[in-house]
Amino acid sequence: MKIIFATANKGKLREAGEILGNGWELVSPAEMGITEDIEETGETLKDNSLLKATCIHEKTGLDCFADDTGLEVDALGGAPGVHTARYAGEGHDFQANMDKLLAELGDSPSRTARFRSVVTLILGGEAFFFDGRLEGRIAFSKSGNGGFGYDPVFIPDELPSNDGGLVPNTDNLTLADIPEEDKNAISHRGKALRMMAAFLKEREK
Repeated sequence: MKIIFATANKGKLREAGEILGNGWELVSPAEMGITEDIEETGETLKDNSLLKATCIHEKTGLDCFADDTGLEVDALGGAPGVHTARYAGEGHDFQANMDKLLAELGDSPSRTARFRSVVTLILGGEAFFFDGRLEGRIAFSKSGNGGFGYDPVFIPDELPSNDGGLVPNTDNLTLADIPEEDKNAISHRGKALRMMAAFLKEREK
């Protein structure tokens, strides 16, 4: 099935392809000749996800999906939330974002947090929503070389086990410390995309 993923993030595109597996041909907006940035003016993750998917659908008329992902830190009142990608300001990168986050938390022992991804699928002009979450906490320092975004400072509560279940993350590994296939098995975006894939499979029956 050919479907547009409304993202310019190569990491997200690769991750989505690995999660959805065979039978899917993911196409980026750039491959469809759409290169302009979509301004994210929504007040919630759902708002921004819908805005991006709607924009691509209106330009192409094709089925598509988009996600908006946020890191919600309880001690910061849910911040950075919808400002996750621009936490350190426009023009900054995720190293700057992580540095700001670690500085904001300092030595505080209250570090519980979660990643949330809201995926909007536009199918035949109708919008459907899928919400995935990954609970965890913020590390005191960066660790690991894998992943992207805030992965080096996010410690998930649980990790995949060899039998396909979940086990407590007793070694305090960050998402950047673990293999990408393990991250995909538990990730917020992975959960939302698998919900979407199950929904599409059901619709095909």
